[in-house]
Amino acid sequence: MISSKRILLVIGGGIAAYKSLDLIRRLRDRGAEVTPVLTQASEHFVTPLSVSALASQKVYRDLFDLTAEAEMGHIELSRAADLVVVAPATADLMAKMAGGHANDLASTLLMATDKRVLIAPSMNVRMWEHPATRRNLARLKSDGILTVGPDEGPMACGEFGFGRMAEVPQIIAAVESALGAGPLQGRHVVVTSGPTQEPIDPVRYIANRSSGAQGTAIAAALVQLGARVTFVTGPASVPPPAGVRVVAVETARQMRDAVFDALPADVAVFAAAVADWRVANAADRKMKKDGSGRAPALEFAENPDILAEVAHLAPDQRPRLVVGFAAETDDVVAHATAKRARKGCDWILANDVSEGTGIMGGSENEVTLISAEGAELWPRMAKDEVARHLAQRIAGVVA
Repeated sequence: MISSKRILLVIGGGIAAYKSLDLIRRLRDRGAEVTPVLTQASEHFVTPLSVSALASQKVYRDLFDLTAEAEMGHIELSRAADLVVVAPATADLMAKMAGGHANDLASTLLMATDKRVLIAPSMNVRMWEHPATRRNLARLKSDGILTVGPDEGPMACGEFGFGRMAEVPQIIAAVESALGAGPLQGRHVVVTSGPTQEPIDPVRYIANRSSGAQGTAIAAALVQLGARVTFVTGPASVPPPAGVRVVAVETARQMRDAVFDALPADVAVFAAAVADWRVANAADRKMKKDGSGRAPALEFAENPDILAEVAHLAPDQRPRLVVGFAAETDDVVAHATAKRARKGCDWILANDVSEGTGIMGGSENEVTLISAEGAELWPRMAKDEVARHLAQRIAGVVA
């Protein structure tokens, strides 16, 4: 899949830079062409000679290389590649990317590129957990930067935790995904996932037990088939998949706005468990007991019906395929069939989330695909398998 692809590899200045040597070798084993770029700090960990020998390419190091810059070499480098990979992506490099800085060759290339960028973060666990890094990571993901890792484990500094750069096979898989020329190449899919949280007051909210696992798996399966995925997620308990543009929301109204901001799309998959109602009289201060024994009176208002709104858009604005989910506790097929007709979507995936099924928040799912042709029961399987089945069916319609 990556044979003959051109990869611009930016090597950051961290101890994990030694892994970049193996990464170059394995990429070249798969037929990729690797153009390496070293930051000044990275030369403390790997030498230009070793990198050049493995890549069989010149190593680029200096923004002000007059021979190259006479021909605007940094622009050419940034745009000649099929994919830009930053491994390791240090906290400093991530901060430069998030802030739009361009004061050396690596950061200038990353600002000038018009290609997809995949980063493999690597740093001390405290640096990874620092609020500035978390803000930078969120900004990069919202900008469409792809990520792989970091992993959890012992570090060179002697500490233990998240911050280890992903292993080379993981990075290779992420590269293959980012370069995938699958049947959904060139298609844009919006996927919603996770629960929504509707505030009662600043410390309490109404939500449900959705983990976001099924929506996350669907987004990952679509990326594997080459789709460009906008992933609109509520506060899920599972991390978002690699290779998607993440839009994090909390409430149903925020999710609705994010979905419409993401349009147009070829496909929309609504896997999120959106709250049907919100508290209309939510307090701006924490509600307190008054000793009377009476609970506060909550007034409810109906949340926007995102699935129905998108399904009923004008033909020139509506995604070609609109897919909804129906989590039911009884008469699953009948309720889901009625929901499909009421919402106006093309497909509904219905599942039984009643007590004892283990579906809500579990690792498996059992769905019935309801379409204009009728109801098709899929056997119980892992949520990843459900996602792959659905992604293949979507590809069969819009590819």
